[in-house]
Formats: sequence, C-alpha cells, structure tokens
Amino acid sequence: MAKDSSFDVVSQVDMQEVDNAYQQTVREISQRYDLKDSGSEVALSKPERTITISAPADFVARQITDVLNSKLIKRGVDIKAVRWDAPVAASGGTVRVLGRIIDGIDQDTAKKINKDIKALKLKCKVVIESDKLRVSSASKDTLQEVIAFLRDQDYGQPLQFTNYR
Repeated sequence: MAKDSSFDVVSQVDMQEVDNAYQQTVREISQRYDLKDSGSEVALSKPERTITISAPADFVARQITDVLNSKLIKRGVDIKAVRWDAPVAASGGTVRVLGRIIDGIDQDTAKKINKDIKALKLKCKVVIESDKLRVSSASKDTLQEVIAFLRDQDYGQPLQFTNYR
C-alpha cells in the first residue's frame, strides 16, 4: 500500500514583520506633515497580539490604519491577518481603534474549511489538529486540487500550506 501524502493548512503571522511595520508606521506618523502634531499614537502589544491606534478623530485613525496596512503589505504580511474593531470614543474626545492579529485557525473556521473540502468529493482525509488542519491523500494531484481550491476561498484570514510531503 502506498504511503499517503499530506500537507498542513495553517494561519501564521510573522510577528517580527508586524513589529517592523509598526516601527515604520510610528516613524512616518512623526514625520508626515498632516499627522505630526495630531496627538496620534500607535501601540503594539506582542504578547496580546494587538495594535491600538489612538487619534483625535475617526478620520485621522483611518489614515493611520491605511499607513499601517500599507507597511504590512510591503513587509509581506497579509492585511487579512489583522481584524480591526469599530472605532470607540475614548477620554478627552479621542478615538481608539483596536486591531487583533489573527494567529491560528479557530474551531469554527476549521470546521467550515473541513466541510468545504469534503464537499469537493475528492479522495482525501481532513483532520483538525488544534489550530491547524492536516489534509492527506494517496494522490498528490488531489492535494494540489485542494490547495488550489482553498486559495480561491475567503475565510477572513490568510492561509498557508506547510509540511507538504
């Protein structure tokens, strides 16, 4: 009997690249004429995997979010990896926006991916392992079809395909 080939579906974010994009954003805010003296702040919490933007107005917060997103894209981080909350009024008439960095596939998304793969009716097996999925099949062509299918889908977070063997 032939050995099954497999790959893992994961959702990982390189926090060092996020930190680099954050540092570039802080530098740009301090240098840009329209944002320099606005009283805006950006804070990154690596352990909590959050980005907090404090700004005097919603418009300024959106500008800073756009700057940060452009820096993330340049650093190779998918912007779907950051889930932005709605702006919240903070003390002193300021606005605070919280961005959560998604790392790992939650159970609901994993079940949805599993269901979608099974709907393809290909000869493959999907196993949910905590925050990743392992897809295995005897045919490497089947695995390639599954990868192509998953790349076309939108699950609200970036997916990577690792450990292909």
